[in-house]
Amino acid sequence: MGSTVYADQTHAINPRDVSFDFDTVPMHYIPGEVMATHIINVMHLVLPEGERAMAQALAEALPLIEDERLREEVRGFIGQEAMHASSHEQARRQLERLGLDVGPMVERVAWLVDRVLGEHGLSGRAEHAWLCERLALFAGMEHYTAVIGEWLLTNDTLAEKGMHPAMLDLIRWHGAEEVEHRSVVYDAYMYVDGGYVRKARQALIASTGLLVLFVISGGYLFHKDPSPHKGRFWPLQLASASLRGVVPNFTTFFTEIPRYLRPGFHPSQLGPMDNALRYLAQSPAARTAVA
Repeated sequence: MGSTVYADQTHAINPRDVSFDFDTVPMHYIPGEVMATHIINVMHLVLPEGERAMAQALAEALPLIEDERLREEVRGFIGQEAMHASSHEQARRQLERLGLDVGPMVERVAWLVDRVLGEHGLSGRAEHAWLCERLALFAGMEHYTAVIGEWLLTNDTLAEKGMHPAMLDLIRWHGAEEVEHRSVVYDAYMYVDGGYVRKARQALIASTGLLVLFVISGGYLFHKDPSPHKGRFWPLQLASASLRGVVPNFTTFFTEIPRYLRPGFHPSQLGPMDNALRYLAQSPAARTAVA
């Protein structure tokens, strides 16, 4: 078992009770940006399934972790991911009320996640090895969600485009918590296993898998969109939105690999989390829930 690297910025990670009002959210909540809207929609429909599998793997790893500080962070991470799934489910129901038929897609994704990333009923050394593989994969995925989370917090394009405030708050709140707990899965993997070759292999799989997932899922949602005027061919819309900063640049899934695989890397090196903590203190959904 490896040691856990803690940074000075490490603090208690706890789930936040939030309350969103999606009743006035339109189908295209980023005005004039159909495909960009559906790329953001992937967060509501696809990522929660991956987060569910991630929380399950961490729950399986918890008995192996004797470091009490890391155990506390893992518990907080699991709680935050449960709140993410619940909040995004509310957004999904609003989109379905507007006529976006996403049920079959979500069911297929859930089946695929369980089939590929489930526990599989293994035991002994095989069970431990498979747990390490999943933790390494999820650590790689969390690197990208942290990078995208920071982008959501610092990029003003969505606000300037007039994105519906409830949806903007949802993705910024989620992004802020991704930044806040960016080190947890990585530290858990390094504690339980820590092998560099496994980390590198799964990081490459995570990078490729997330890119393919976003593109295919976004294209599917564009196809299912019942609106009569969706604009031009969706790949052109996606490329344009990426170049204009309406969605994160998809080259991120390649340019981040060298940084993540650099010897001695730790997620705390991504930079201070001031933006994340500042937003979490003023998020309208969190403030409403407290009130």
